[in-house]
Amino acid sequence: MDLTLVTRGHHDSRLPAGVKSLTVNIHDISAAQKVLEGSSFDVVVDWIAYTPEDIERDIELFRGRTKQFIFISTASAYQKPVGHYLITESTPLANPHWDYSRNKIACEERLMKAYRQEGFPVTIVRPSLTYGDTQIPLVTNSWEKPYTIVDRILKNQKVVVPGDGTSLWVITHNSDFAKGFVGLLDHAQAIGHAFHITSEEAMTWDQYYRIVAEALGVEAQIVHIPSDFIIACMPDQEGSLLGDKSVSVVFDNAKIKRFVPGYCATTTFTEGIRRTLNYFLSDAQLQQIDTAANKAWDKVIDAYEKGLRNAKASFNS
Repeated sequence: MDLTLVTRGHHDSRLPAGVKSLTVNIHDISAAQKVLEGSSFDVVVDWIAYTPEDIERDIELFRGRTKQFIFISTASAYQKPVGHYLITESTPLANPHWDYSRNKIACEERLMKAYRQEGFPVTIVRPSLTYGDTQIPLVTNSWEKPYTIVDRILKNQKVVVPGDGTSLWVITHNSDFAKGFVGLLDHAQAIGHAFHITSEEAMTWDQYYRIVAEALGVEAQIVHIPSDFIIACMPDQEGSLLGDKSVSVVFDNAKIKRFVPGYCATTTFTEGIRRTLNYFLSDAQLQQIDTAANKAWDKVIDAYEKGLRNAKASFNS
């Protein structure tokens, strides 16, 4: 493959050998048009389109320049709460809890309109929670400083799991996602279709936390707190919880398997998270702590446990 990245140039020194780079801020459409002038691509993939305005820009920039445009959407766009436990690509798109998801839905709708009206060659990919070496994908963690949850577990501090810990969830290693994703590149029959690409290893959040703790050689001090209570204390968590991770989500990958024969996720969470933890534990500079997030979760735990004690005392009296 002949790979070109459109990038602002902030991290070009990290690019693998042989990868080309076009340096421009893609949000500056006139500058992007100049940089892209005369270029054409078999496939264009946009990982950073979040709003319909971003999609209007992409259609203008890449109309006639590519045989396939892949939009990275999100599996959180699927109906919340789900009407059926098994999610397929035909599951309705509706998320009343998260602006991020609703904007991605609007992006999909605009692209499908362009496909129907002018033949714009879109393929939609909906990843669910996907991780690699640099992310620890637990539901109550800091996305910016993911070592935070590891530090709490190692220090025997309490960690929050929403609900009663029995919601089923699917976490996918990026090496597995890549198998399905690469198989869709330059795939003419995938034009006009949407796909999710996930693992089929569904486990509860309690299991995920305990697997991380076991890999660290300790035991997780889990506190179960209802999502509604968490959101009452931390309203910014509504999207991530009610709009995504606090509900049971299991995916049917039959469609990606039909289009990419042989697709199979093979990296278990137990295996993948050990790689991730080794990455963080190998370099002290990676072990950054989100102190604001820690304080917030400590306050939520304290408020819940006080309320629980008061409720028990009131009931018993």
